[in-house]
Amino acid sequence: MTARNVHGTRRRRRPYRRGHEGEPSAENAAGEPVALHVPVLLDEVRRALDVRPGGCFVDGTLGLGGHAAAILAASGPDGRLLGIDADPQARALATEQLAPFGERVTIVAGNNRDLAAIGRERGFQLVDGVLLDLGVSSLQLGPQGRGFSIRHDAPLDMRMDPSVEPSAAGIVNEWPEAEIARVLWEYGDERRSRRIAAALVAARPLHTTTELAAVVSRAIGSGGPIHPATRTFQALRIATNDELGALRAALEGALALLRSPGGKLAVISFHSGEDRIVKEFIRRERSDCLCPPEQLVCICGQTPRLKDGARRVITPSPAEREANPRSRSAKLRVAERC
Repeated sequence: MTARNVHGTRRRRRPYRRGHEGEPSAENAAGEPVALHVPVLLDEVRRALDVRPGGCFVDGTLGLGGHAAAILAASGPDGRLLGIDADPQARALATEQLAPFGERVTIVAGNNRDLAAIGRERGFQLVDGVLLDLGVSSLQLGPQGRGFSIRHDAPLDMRMDPSVEPSAAGIVNEWPEAEIARVLWEYGDERRSRRIAAALVAARPLHTTTELAAVVSRAIGSGGPIHPATRTFQALRIATNDELGALRAALEGALALLRSPGGKLAVISFHSGEDRIVKEFIRRERSDCLCPPEQLVCICGQTPRLKDGARRVITPSPAEREANPRSRSAKLRVAERC
């Protein structure tokens, strides 16, 4: 395919196709499609963290380094960033992408539930901003992933850190039916959780994403604009990696590292359960009393540690949603250290 350049002559257009969930993709040296990671709410995050030269930041969900690169560029020439990620593949690619920033960036293998301890250990005790982007990366959703995507046949793994247990297969094949139903309901907002759980237990053992998706499709049908197993995959991923438990610990850790006053916390969530945890955490930490309503005199001694960093929750613009459909459910909440 060709197109005109600014001189009116014909030029070759680079290979381009839509990747998973509408993300753009290109081809690697072997001619295989490779999804290009598109950081969600990039400009909004940069503004929310008030990134300035010389700042010190923590990216608790480094992924492929898209947000981190923007923060490092805006905080130059001497700003620093600590990037934390449990996924070894993501860390390797982020290390390559962020190599031009040299010693300004520190990349660590770890879970963001240990954010405070890692920050202190690496010399990031008082930071200007902490980012948590709770979405999965294009790498994990691609054909080289570990079972995160419905679209690619892969082992039923879904672990961000391949060394932890259980995998998604362990949950599907070993957990009680009632517990699987609870996971699908709480983490996937799946209203047909009991029917799906019963079908999964009846079909044991399940070893691949294709097998799992087929069982769910047979159990609840295939109508609607999204794949019928989408919520099941989401719920199993969250349970496999204890993402909500890690989020609660990460929020506390971020608060411990933020400089006072003025340090900024920015959290991007994609699931109602995640957003609810973030919203309730900010609400609690900006309150001056945590006593129950029936307590007439405050005895909790609560002191507000956060205040709202934005007037409302921030969502992608129509242009971003059109360019990157995976951003549609993203919500950015911002808070500032008192």
